[in-house]
Amino acid sequence: QVQLVESGGGLVQAGGSLRLSCAASGRTFSNYHMGWFRQAPGKEREFVAAIRRSGGGTGYSDSVKGRFTISRDNAKNTVYLQMNSLKPEDTAVYYCAADRTIVLHTTLPWYDYWGQGTQVTVSS
Repeated sequence: QVQLVESGGGLVQAGGSLRLSCAASGRTFSNYHMGWFRQAPGKEREFVAAIRRSGGGTGYSDSVKGRFTISRDNAKNTVYLQMNSLKPEDTAVYYCAADRTIVLHTTLPWYDYWGQGTQVTVSS
């Protein structure tokens, strides 16, 4: 089992920045690819970004590419999502998730463990 706890969400004006953190406990953090997903009211949960176990490879959705950066610190068992140039359409609950398979995935079913989420609200 891996326990994941997100933090860093909040209310920000459009154009602003936030950094989300996800602290992991339980199994060895460096054994898992990590992903960030988000879910807006009335919409399905969608992929945002993912990072390989070693931190050597990343992937982003087209909607956040160039604005968001995912990173991880395996010594601190933490994954981050730096969000810049935020837009109202980025408003959602953001979740981190852990994937124990070999390939870096961008779809939900591959992720085994999920946090409870942190709310991000971007005002216009």
